[in-house]
Parts: sequence; structure tokens; C-alpha cells
Amino acid sequence: MDTALKSDVDATDLTFKVDGMTCASCVSRVEKALKKVPGVSEASVNLATEKAQVKATGASVEALIAAVQKAGYEATVAAGSTVGQETERTLPAWWPVAASALLSLPLAAPMLGLLFGRDWMLPGWIQLVLATPVQFWLGARFYSAGWKAVVAGSGNMDLLVAVGTSAAYGLSVYLFLAHGEHGMTHLYFESSAVVITLVLLGKWLEARAKYQTVSAIRALESLRSSVAIVRRDGAENELPVADVRVGDIVIVRPGGHVPVDGRVIEGRSHLDESLLTGESLPVAKTVGDRVTGGAVNADGLLIVEATAVGGATMLSHIIKLVEDAQAAKAPIQRLVDRVSAVFVPVVLLISVVTFLAWGLLTGDWQQALLNAVAVQVIACPCALGLATPTSIMAGTGVAAKYGILIKDAGALETAHAVTAVAFDKTGTLTEGKPAVAAIEGAAQSERRVLELAAAVQQYSDHPLARAVEAEASRRGIALLPVSNAKALPGRGVQADVDGVTVFLGNRRLMREMGLPATGMDDRAGAHENAGRTVSWLAVKTANGIELAGLLAFGDTLKASAKEAVSRLAQMGIASIMLTGDNRGSAKAVASAAGIADFRAEVLPADKASIVAELKRGGLKVAMVGDGINDAPALAAADVGIAMSTGTDVAMHTAGITLMRGDPALVADAIDISKRTYSKIRQNLGWAFIYNIVGIPLAAFGYLNPVIAGAAMAFSSVSVVSNALLLRGWKPKQALGE
Repeated sequence: MDTALKSDVDATDLTFKVDGMTCASCVSRVEKALKKVPGVSEASVNLATEKAQVKATGASVEALIAAVQKAGYEATVAAGSTVGQETERTLPAWWPVAASALLSLPLAAPMLGLLFGRDWMLPGWIQLVLATPVQFWLGARFYSAGWKAVVAGSGNMDLLVAVGTSAAYGLSVYLFLAHGEHGMTHLYFESSAVVITLVLLGKWLEARAKYQTVSAIRALESLRSSVAIVRRDGAENELPVADVRVGDIVIVRPGGHVPVDGRVIEGRSHLDESLLTGESLPVAKTVGDRVTGGAVNADGLLIVEATAVGGATMLSHIIKLVEDAQAAKAPIQRLVDRVSAVFVPVVLLISVVTFLAWGLLTGDWQQALLNAVAVQVIACPCALGLATPTSIMAGTGVAAKYGILIKDAGALETAHAVTAVAFDKTGTLTEGKPAVAAIEGAAQSERRVLELAAAVQQYSDHPLARAVEAEASRRGIALLPVSNAKALPGRGVQADVDGVTVFLGNRRLMREMGLPATGMDDRAGAHENAGRTVSWLAVKTANGIELAGLLAFGDTLKASAKEAVSRLAQMGIASIMLTGDNRGSAKAVASAAGIADFRAEVLPADKASIVAELKRGGLKVAMVGDGINDAPALAAADVGIAMSTGTDVAMHTAGITLMRGDPALVADAIDISKRTYSKIRQNLGWAFIYNIVGIPLAAFGYLNPVIAGAAMAFSSVSVVSNALLLRGWKPKQALGE
């Protein structure tokens, strides 16, 4: 084992690949084993991904692996973003199913002959020869896994299959030896062999279906470049992507993948970012634009300066988010966990009761054994274990394909019940690219107002700051040096410029400083009524604080904003707009977007309070934002939805990230959540009803082991196949509606 794995792990998250799990009972046993390790605070195991996520403080990796092994399974530390490769590598071969079917077919054929009055029954010794390799060679996996469960003091699907088929096989051997080849009663070799064949077929189909659920990750993984053309010391060399460093100059040729995140410093082209953002049309890129690793360069040559490499790239971040979401356990799964913890022991007890009841009441101990076997075979907990995770894997995968990244299963499950969406304004409903529309001077000239504003804002990434900088550059105004610059959250900024303290912010800041806006109120009001954002500039001199002037900014409503609000209304979801902007600008934007309820001039903390107030009113609230100031509200909401065009803080806080700054994706995110949750309920309903109906039927003798085996295989496959129907989902815009 790697020496790095021998050290204790302090307060960290670990992911393990767990081999050998077959049903929900296995999941429950692995979780219990991990939680018993000292230092483990949380353990979550996913049957569909065969992954265990562990939060531990001071617990060694060896101790965690040993706990899994003691429970009867194998565990290894999961290696990075390789879900697609792992799934492909562990996909079972088809030949055991084919071999089992070929050996079982002659045993099952006589049953068909009886329907036509034909006696095709094979001699007993031939049946024994055909059934034995199926039972002990091709079915060896059930004995191995079942025995491990017994040693661990628990049970699983494999134990049920092993005990049930062994009983049918053992009864057949006894009858064969007791009665010889002539005049004997019917043998039941076909029951044990066909059941094993059907279970193997079901597990193979199930594995194939699970393989398809991670297609989204495999598609994203395919975007990774293995090499990059890097210009160093005037020479261009092809290097492994792992050797590229931040600041390197990377050459991206037409038709090639962008190997790293970066900024275009030379060239012009169009990039296909469809797998990253869901945007179907190529995006134009020129000098100064940012590019994302994994995008495909369509036509021109691009020279890119690397700004993020390796695990820090957006592609790696996307893959990690999708993997984490698919490995996470939804809250609804807790019900399944409680049931699966006692499922197998209860089934074995029902099987014993069935055997004794039939034998004692009818005296037909052969039929009693067959009915007991049917109970064990049909009571497969596979469907229970797969119902939730396969739906989540399929839902999060198809959502990622269209630019909706769902961080965790909790967000996916909660979003379906959202009844109100609170939107931030700037950058969420509007383009977030405001421009200076007007400059009004009071105590200072118009040029001086712009000069001071540009100086104060020069270190800020706020959209208004960039607009001021752009306007100053357009007018040829050089940026003055500043000192003691600091942000005033929800109000503005201040800094020392040319020996005076300069304040730039909203009307709230001016009021807090006790500065009347006499003489400029009318002009500011006119700008606000026109939907513009107004920033006030004040300077502190020896005579006190005086108003220097104001700047008015114009922003454009996003083309899909009104459609997004309309679609939410059609879904019965109310829209609210929260903004720190003035009431006039807020009213203009809200009116254009079709939002009746809006709150203006709110601080970041106020946004969180408003969200909490809406929740207390009985609403299930989703908050949509893109800035640092939206983070408290995103965290306070039932579901936080962040625009990837905004800040990293917003994306880390939110449960869902929209890879395009398109508000229409909000309705799409809620829609895929509704559809996924519906699939989860359908699958769990099917799994529970299947067992509630199937076990009594088997116990009362209405199902023989062969039919029970077929029903069991159908149950698991149908659950996974139903989840896979989500892969056909498309956003409303993609459907052309």
C-alpha cells in the first residue's frame, strides 16, 4: 500500500470503491461497519456507483478498509475522476450468462413439452450433470458472497439465492438417489438452474443499465486533453497536460480541444462549449475572452495564457460536482435503509414459517420446500437498493449535459417542491454588464467625478466598477493611486485619493453619512425612473463631507428573463426580485421581467432575512444569484441556485449551478428535479409493492421458484430501465417550445 495511505486522516472526506455489494442490505452493512470505526462521523454508501463516502477525523485509511473487509467486501481508495473507466472495467462478461442459459435450457425445455402433451424429460443423471456446474461453478458467486454475509452476522440477496437454489438442488439430488431413474417423482433441477440463470441475466442487464447512467461523466471525461502545445523560450513543444503550468502560453489549433482554462491573448475563433454549458451554438472568442478547458476550437488559431490547470480547471470542477451528486444519498433513501437493515432476516423467517406451515398442514414437504424457496428467490432487495441512486445518477447526468450542475442529491430532491423563486437582479435577470449612461457633477466637475470614481473602483470586480473603468479608459483618464481602500458591504466603497477620502455608493450610504442630496434628487430620480442604477460620489474635506456628483448606469434585461418568470408562473411558482439597487431601477427591471413582488435597497444580510421570512410563510424557496453578496441568501434558501458567470463563492454556496447565465435554466432545473423525484417515487413504489405482493403469493404457493426468479430479475432491471428514461429529458428551449 502507498505510504501516503498509511498516515491518519484528519477531518477529511474520503471516497472508497467497494466491490461485492449486490443489494440494499449490503449497503446497510457496509455503512454500519464504517460508522463503527472510531473517528468516523458520517458514512454514505451508494449501490449504483459502488462508492462509499466517509467523513472521518483521525481514522486511518487502513482501519476503514479493514472494517469493510470484515463486513465481507473489498474496498480501495477511489482514484480521482475515473467513474467511466471504473464502470467499464467492472462490467461483467456476458459468457457466464450464456453458459448458464445453454446448460439450463435442456432442463427447462420439458416444461414446454408438457404443454403439448410431450414427455421430453431427461434422465435424472443427465439433469444432475447439467445442473451441477450451474449450481456450483456459475453460481459460485452467490455462495461466496452469501457466506461472507453469514460470517458478518447479516444477510443479503446472494444468501437468499444460495439458500433457495441449494434447497431445490438438494431436494432433486435426494429424490434422484432415493428413487433411481425409473418411476421416480419429478426432479427440480430446472428450478435451481433456471433461477441462477435468470439472476445472472438480471445482474448483467442491471450492470449494463448502470453503465449507461454514468454516460454524462464519460462524455465529460472524453473532453480532457492528454497533451498541450506550449510555447516556452520562443519554442513550441508538445507536453503532457500535467506538465502545463499557470502562466504558460498554450497554442490551440483548429479542431483541437482547449487543454486548460485560460485567457485569449492572440487570435479569433469560435468554440464549441456544448458539453460544458449546454449552449448548442459555437461561442465567438477573441483577445481578452476567457476559454474553458475541454471546449473544441472550431476554426481559428488561438494563443491562450493558462489561468487554471489540472484539478483547478472548470472541467475538473464540473466532473467532480457530477460525481459527488451521483454518489450522494438522497434524504428519501433513509426509509430504504431502515427497511433493508432487517429485510433479509425477515424474509428468511417468512421462508421457514412457509416451509413448516405447508409441511405440517398438508404433509407435502416437497411442495413446502419449493414454496419456501420461491419466497427466498422473489424477495430480492436489489430493486430497493437501486430505486433511488439510479434515478439520481440519470437525472444529474442529463442535467449536466444541458448545463445544470446539481451539487448534491438533497438539492435535487428539495427543488421539486419549490413554490417561490427569489431572483437577484444584476447579473441574474440583467446582463450584468452595465455601462455608464450619465455623469452629473455637483461640487466637482463631470471629469473629476469620473476620475475619482475610477480610482476608488480600480481593484473591484463588481460590474459597476468595470463599467466605470471602461468609461475612464474610453475618455483617456489615467487611474490615480489610492490607499486605505475598503468595501462597505451593501452600500459601496471608500478609499483615500489625492489626500482626500472618497466615498462611492448608493443612497443608503449617503443617508448613513448624513449627507443630503439636495439639488440632485430630481436628476437622480429621473435616471432611476428610466431604470438606471445611480451611484453617488462624496468626498471628505477639511470642511466635512460634501456631495461631488453621481453616475448613472444602464443595464439590459436578459432576453430569457421574462420567459423564465412566465414559465415559473405556469408551474405555479411565484417570482420575487431582491436587489440592493434603488427602487426606481428595481421597479423598471421587475416590470420588464413580469415580476410583481420586488424588494429594493436591501443589504446582503437583508436578502437572507427576506428568504427566511418567505420560508416562515410556508413557502419552499429557491434563491438565484451570482455574486458574493448573494451567498448568505443562497445558503438561507431551501435551494441555492448560482450562475456560473458569477463568483466562485456563490457557486460553492449553492446546491445547483447553472453553467450558462440564462434564467430560463431555473425552470429547467426545477423541472428535471420534479421528473427525477417522480422516478424515485415510482421506483420505490414498484420495489415495495413488488415485495408486498410477491412474497405472500410465493408463500401461499402461487409462484414456483422459476417464475419467482424471473420476477426478481425483472424487478431490478425494470427499476434501472425506468430511471434511464430520464436520459431523454431536454430543456424546454432545446425542444423548440
